[in-house]
Amino acid sequence: MAEHTPPPLDSSPLLGTDMPLLPVPLVGGDGTQQVILVQVNPGEALTIRREDGQIQCIAGPAQVPMMSPNGSVPPIFVPPGYFQQVIEDNGVRRVLVIPQAPEFHPSNHPSVHPTLPGFIPLPSMLPAPHQRPVYSPVTGATDLASQYIPQYHVPYTYGDQESHSPHARSGFAHRDERTSKTYERLQKKLKDRQVGPKDKMNSPPPSPHKSTSLSDMQNELEKSQNSVGLTTGQVKPKQVGKVKGSPRIDAETQEKNEETKALQALLSSVNKPVVSDIQARSVLLTWSPPSSEINGNSDISKPPKSYCYEVLLSSSGKDGRFKTVYSGEETSVTVNDLRPATDYHLKFVAEYNSLQGTPSEAVSFTTASCEPDSPFPPKLLNRTKNTITLQWKPPCDNGSKIHSYLLEWDEGKGNGEFCQCFCGSQKQYKVTKLAPATEYTFRLAAKNDMGLSGFSEEVLYCTSGSAPSTPASPELIKAGVTWLSLQWSKPSGTPSDEGVSYVLEMEDEISGYGFKPKYDGDDLTSTVKNLRRSTKYKFRVIAYNSEGKSNPSDAVEFSTSPDKPGPPCKPVVKGKVHAQNFKITWDPPKDNGGTAVSKYVVEMAYGSNGNKWDMVYSGIVREHTCDHLQPGCSYRIRVYCISDGGQSPASDVLLVQTPFVPPGPCLPPRTVGKARARDVQLRWAYPQVDGGSDITCFSLEMSPAELDEPREVHFGSELDCTISGLLPGKTYWFILRAANKAGYGPYSEKCEITTAPGPPDQCKPPIVVCRSATCTIANWEMPYGNGAEVTEYRLEWGRVEGCMQICYCGPGFSYEVKGLLPATTYFCRVQAVNIAGAGPFSDAVMCTTPASVPAAVSCLRPADKDKLDSLDYCPSTCLAIQWDKPDHHGSEIIGYSIDYGDKQLITVERIKWYIIRNLQPDTTFRIRVQALNSIGAGPFSHTLKMKTKPLPPDPPRLECTVFSHQTLKLKWGEGAAKTVASDTIQYHLQMEHTNGRFVPLYRGPSHTYKVQRLSESTSYRFRIQACNEAGEGPFSDVYIFTTLRSPPTPLKVPVIKRLDDHACEITWESLQPMKGDPIIYSVQAMTGKDLEFKQVYKGPSSSFRMSGLQLNCEHRFRVCAIRLCQDSGGPQELIGPYSATVTFFSQRTEPPASINKETAEATRSQRTLSDEQCAAVILVLFAVFSILIAFIIQYFVIK
Repeated sequence: MAEHTPPPLDSSPLLGTDMPLLPVPLVGGDGTQQVILVQVNPGEALTIRREDGQIQCIAGPAQVPMMSPNGSVPPIFVPPGYFQQVIEDNGVRRVLVIPQAPEFHPSNHPSVHPTLPGFIPLPSMLPAPHQRPVYSPVTGATDLASQYIPQYHVPYTYGDQESHSPHARSGFAHRDERTSKTYERLQKKLKDRQVGPKDKMNSPPPSPHKSTSLSDMQNELEKSQNSVGLTTGQVKPKQVGKVKGSPRIDAETQEKNEETKALQALLSSVNKPVVSDIQARSVLLTWSPPSSEINGNSDISKPPKSYCYEVLLSSSGKDGRFKTVYSGEETSVTVNDLRPATDYHLKFVAEYNSLQGTPSEAVSFTTASCEPDSPFPPKLLNRTKNTITLQWKPPCDNGSKIHSYLLEWDEGKGNGEFCQCFCGSQKQYKVTKLAPATEYTFRLAAKNDMGLSGFSEEVLYCTSGSAPSTPASPELIKAGVTWLSLQWSKPSGTPSDEGVSYVLEMEDEISGYGFKPKYDGDDLTSTVKNLRRSTKYKFRVIAYNSEGKSNPSDAVEFSTSPDKPGPPCKPVVKGKVHAQNFKITWDPPKDNGGTAVSKYVVEMAYGSNGNKWDMVYSGIVREHTCDHLQPGCSYRIRVYCISDGGQSPASDVLLVQTPFVPPGPCLPPRTVGKARARDVQLRWAYPQVDGGSDITCFSLEMSPAELDEPREVHFGSELDCTISGLLPGKTYWFILRAANKAGYGPYSEKCEITTAPGPPDQCKPPIVVCRSATCTIANWEMPYGNGAEVTEYRLEWGRVEGCMQICYCGPGFSYEVKGLLPATTYFCRVQAVNIAGAGPFSDAVMCTTPASVPAAVSCLRPADKDKLDSLDYCPSTCLAIQWDKPDHHGSEIIGYSIDYGDKQLITVERIKWYIIRNLQPDTTFRIRVQALNSIGAGPFSHTLKMKTKPLPPDPPRLECTVFSHQTLKLKWGEGAAKTVASDTIQYHLQMEHTNGRFVPLYRGPSHTYKVQRLSESTSYRFRIQACNEAGEGPFSDVYIFTTLRSPPTPLKVPVIKRLDDHACEITWESLQPMKGDPIIYSVQAMTGKDLEFKQVYKGPSSSFRMSGLQLNCEHRFRVCAIRLCQDSGGPQELIGPYSATVTFFSQRTEPPASINKETAEATRSQRTLSDEQCAAVILVLFAVFSILIAFIIQYFVIK
């Protein structure tokens, strides 16, 4: 099989007239029939000539099988700059189109041929238009990005079974030596792969012609297509990667084909699907994903994690036509819209990465039966005035035979409520005792063993009646040019619900054919069209029903309306066109529409392109004078006429241009903003009448108000200007005129403008006089006003010359400044203001206020505690205060006076804190301070409230409530001094160290404390102190408490060794003597169902032999250590905790065959965990618990 892979060179078509032809090697065949597969990639197109001579263009991606019926070699087109290279792999030869070297000049290639006349595509093998075209991609070892090499391109590839092309190595003739050697090595590997090592020398070369029939060749081709998934039509096109050279493509393609075959085999290894929940119209289908364990295929290293599936359904047998009912990634689907009581076959296909496997084995099932389908409406078989005979056909029974039908009717009421009319197995029924000319509604339902079907559509039938009476003559609703709209009424005596139809007949006297029908229907109105304008017609109406026709009505005559007239002739100008008027005239229309014109209407639009038309004339006279026009403007004139037939279209447009005139007067110029003192800015607009021409320039003239001597001050096309060089507060008048192509227009009216006054001159420096240390008065004189009276003065005051603030704004000439600081330098300046603005400030003047008493003491507060640590300060009888130094106001501070409620003040030196002593405890004082200097005493500071604290409490009584060998629990609180209930008492507990100093143990409000990490049988000395807000009280007397002796540590689990049926040996660990006290051991045992342990041994030994044990009984043992304390009153026993219990089960010794089993059971019963194993188990449990707690905190707290 040959393959065709176009290179991604450019967007040029696959076939062209500028490409040389090469003979293509064929897949197989004899000399008469040969087949080749041409692969067309995406974005490419293949043009072929079919057997009937037509040209067909096949767009990629696709694989097109072609056949050469006459045995001739089909020509293949090679792009310019490429040459043909033939390689062989596994008995299949491929033709590669490789880019040639720059020095390669093909001179012996065949000439260009535009078409493929020798190729006929196989119709059965062409890809269908609705199917997805497939092709086999050329794969490589890496992706597109890694394979891209600029100097090489992906070649065209054609498989063949013929010899190599003579141009096989011409493309490599001028390559470098390294490239040539690499190419030769690859060629050698390919030849070794084609010819085995054993018969490499003896194997003949492949024959270019094989005696293979066309049918065998097609079978082989179909097998090859099935092996790569071509017959499924589901392999999607894949981007062709770029490779370096042609020898590498074949190896990579072979590896990719093997992986594709393995993947296809995996997709084909699917089990038969399973159906469940079979209903009448649905079924549940489930299946398992493909698995390599089904067929033993394990060539795929990484099987896909998910697949796509297509479920196929057939209702015409397993070999019938299947259709796709589901496509997706789920492994179960509910198939709906099935037919009841029908045999179906289901199978599915697995797909991955656009590659499909073979379908699974089909599963068969039959849907359940259900109620019948809704029947068709019953048909009318016969009717009379009192009966209606209905007939119907049976619907689909859905697997259960229909045994009855239910016929319902509305009894002629027409309210939508139905009742039973008939129920039985017959397929027709005659309804009797009905009213004549009455409508009845029927519906039908079928019933079988599964239930009642839905009702059919409702059908309306009417009983017979009598023919209608003669109707009234028709009436005219509206008449048109070519139509007449008529209406008529029902014949008298006709019931409202009786169905009556009508025939409208018309007579045209000109035609002479008499009355002809124009309408036949149930409506009471009709519009007769295609009539002649302004013509009379006669009409009559006939009523009929199912029983017959009535007599015609009386004939009436109506006339159509006349048509609208045609457009009048184009108007023309009569006489001369003036600047503001002209006269026009026009001729009547050639077609008046069948009636005389009643009036003419003249419309005019301003401008050559104006679309706003205004009516300027309406009358019968065909002449009009257009006046009140604007000079130099274009006007568009049109005329239309009106008759009884309507309004005609407008005539052709007449364009008229009026001549130019000088412009009209301008409006007086106006000022922009307010007039300034030395200049004024003026602005004006275009005149309302420009004379039909654009304004080219303006002339502005000015004159003082007291003189009448205007002079031109501006000339130009601008609409504003600034006139400078004016005097402040003076009046001027201005006039303006405009000019266009026709000349200057008249002057505008005078515009009088008065210039603004200027700001006043600079004031003289103010005179400042100090009245006191905090008050001064400033005086100034009035400056020159520059044409306007000074309205106010602004006085700025500040302590810095460059940073002053306004303290006064008014018309006065003096101002008293208060609230100043004594002995402080100030600066001031003054400014005059009038309606023109503010003048410049005067020069700054400096003044200094006299000295005064000090300022009030600020920030009076309690003294900081760090200043009181080194002093004899008692908070119960002393109060410490501090303050900040105030401003001395020009005289240094010599001291402070302190007032705390006593009649006598306390005078201190120049300090900023002081301790008031000898005060009453628990008493509130109001304290204030004032500063003193050489001038006098300043004001007092704010009042500070302070309270002395009560006396500190006495120490409580200390006692020990719990003794142990390592801890002492101390308690205090009894015998404490009486304190105020609101005081918070803190306790300070101390213990004597080995060096004789007391160290703190506890400080807080609690009344108990547990001292830990003590030595056994040791005396310790303690003391305690009570503290409150008043301070720390005295320490208590020293208390001595002694710890107890320590009991022995718990022993490990003892070890039991079996001696015989009635004896065992118990061994445990031994302990060292504790501070010279010997250690003995006590062994306790519990036999069988005893509830208490009994002591069986007590002594210093670390083992004990137990004898006299009962057979087939469980024995439990535990051991504890006992410390023999040497005391003055004699030795005392201090018993430690017991060890864990160990169990021993005594049995009678059995024959030797069961000795090993009993030994194993005894060993298993005596097996215990070592210390290392216990520690490991505890560590693992703690780690698991920590991880669980961390997860709970993360999930419930943080999130």
